[in-house]
Parts: sequence; structure tokens; C-alpha cells
Amino acid sequence: MEAKAMAKGVRIAPRKARQVIDLVRGKDVIEADNILANLNKEASRLIRKVLVSATANAENNLELKKENLYVKEAYINEGKTLKRGRAGAKGSPKPILKRSSHITVVVSEKN
Repeated sequence: MEAKAMAKGVRIAPRKARQVIDLVRGKDVIEADNILANLNKEASRLIRKVLVSATANAENNLELKKENLYVKEAYINEGKTLKRGRAGAKGSPKPILKRSSHITVVVSEKN
């Protein structure tokens, strides 16, 4: 049995968030939570919220124990990109791309 949680439209670039999510993929939920709690990155705070939500879904909806859970899947997909502009040299427009992410975490019970 597996439980899933998603956060869509989170305002962080996927490239930055993928560096953090690679650290917790395949780990126990308690160990992954400790890693994210002690990491000094904005992405770790956002990913931790999704991990806690997925764990709560497993405990409350599927009646699984937190000690037996591990991070089965964890990935970041690209969300919408806000396109903004700024004046560049000689008044030419220079694009500013404000990227967003969709964070997905799936936790499952160890066999």
C-alpha cells in the first residue's frame, strides 16, 4: 500500500529542488525527515511539508505505521513559468523566467 502527496505550483525552480529531492529518494521516512530538517535550503522546507503530508495520509487513511514507511518515489515536475521582462541594453527586452514546480512524494510500506 502506498500513500501520495503533491504540492502544485510551488514557486521554486525545479533545478534547485531536484538537488534536494535526490537526497531523500529511497530512504526511510524518519531518516528523510531528519535530512530535510537539517538542510539549509528553501527547497528542503517545501519538500518536507509534502513528505509530512504523505506520511500523514499513510497513517490516517491506510492505517500504516510511520516506522515501516520509506520514500518509494519522489520527483519534481516543471510547473507554469511566469514570463516577465526587463529593459536590457539599448532598450531591448530581456526575459525573466520565474519558474515553478510540482512536488510529488509517494511513501510505501517496507516488505
